[in-house]
Amino acid sequence: MTLYNLDPGQSAYICSIDADEGLYQRMLALGFRIGKRVEMIRRARFSGPVHVRIGTTDVMMRLTEAQRVHIRNIS
Repeated sequence: MTLYNLDPGQSAYICSIDADEGLYQRMLALGFRIGKRVEMIRRARFSGPVHVRIGTTDVMMRLTEAQRVHIRNIS
């Protein structure tokens, strides 16, 4: 399951990030780390960007970037 599959208001933990080195380093700088909790705030229509919150940071991500972040739901 990827970050893009979350519905607004849902949270999950990051399991892995499948990205090239440049994108991976950018995501690390934004706070995306394995084991961190991430919350979906909203999703744009027509496969647009997603708005997520990780810690106290709000981030807008492209669909392709959100699909590279693998998650597990909070039970």
